[in-house]
Amino acid sequence: RGSSSCYGVGMPILGAHQSIDGGYFRAVRRASDAGCQCVQLFTKNNNQWRAAPITDSQASQFRKTMEETGVAYPLAHDSYLINLASPDAELWEKSIAAFIDELHRAEILGIPYVVTHPGCCTASTPREGIRRVVRALNRILKRTQGLAAQCLLETTAGQGSSLGWQFEQLATMLDGAREPERIGICFDTCHVFAAGYAMGSREEYEDTLGRFDALVGLSRVKAFHLNDSVKGLGSRVDRHAHIGQGRMGGEPFRFLLSDPRLQSIPMYLETPKGKEGGEDLDVINLRTLRMLTAGCGKRKVPGRTRGGFTP
Repeated sequence: RGSSSCYGVGMPILGAHQSIDGGYFRAVRRASDAGCQCVQLFTKNNNQWRAAPITDSQASQFRKTMEETGVAYPLAHDSYLINLASPDAELWEKSIAAFIDELHRAEILGIPYVVTHPGCCTASTPREGIRRVVRALNRILKRTQGLAAQCLLETTAGQGSSLGWQFEQLATMLDGAREPERIGICFDTCHVFAAGYAMGSREEYEDTLGRFDALVGLSRVKAFHLNDSVKGLGSRVDRHAHIGQGRMGGEPFRFLLSDPRLQSIPMYLETPKGKEGGEDLDVINLRTLRMLTAGCGKRKVPGRTRGGFTP
């Protein structure tokens, strides 16, 4: 599909989401073992509201392991229970409190950004849902003055009533924030593709990133989630696939990885976990990404057939 020409190959910063089973430092070790340069993690169980406080010992061990391994650019993802767009007053207030806690937990660990899905409007309208997100963000910003940890709004696929799948929606959220400089964006490739933004040819890629830059601003992107998509363009279905093995193919990732505008932005895999042929799937996906960068002008992507998942 389209041209396979590159923009000038650099050295992208690549990593993956890792489990914190056994301790936060274990996520860093797992990332290092897989050949990651950066790591994303949850700071608590992502399907529970409550969590034990992070101890000084845990934070110290996490930071020490980062230094020892050379893994950098730690990124946190918030709980999937949080819904800053909820029309339900109790859930909305609970979500605000939970996200504030997420920022404090990231601060303790020395993690600069926490990624969140903007939320789902459920029984209300997208317009009202966006208003709720803006109000929630302003409450969060006011109550976290002095924290270095900041919020990243993630681009979404638009599944169900989720918001943030249109670039215009993200722009409206940022425009409504009283301190927009304290909010960034996490650009998820599967989500953007499923939302209807094509990147398969150079022309499509430039058009999509140009539209994003005009409405939101590439300078706001502080992280990328690299995922292929099980479902097709504009499906609005959030199902991640291995790199080059979904409906996106390899070209969008080749363009992203070789784009000089994006070379300093860390990129994190959220592809399915497990092993294939005894080899960790993160290792395989990272190798595929690096081959796409090194093999500029070549179309072939190492073949695998494993399916995707809904994160």
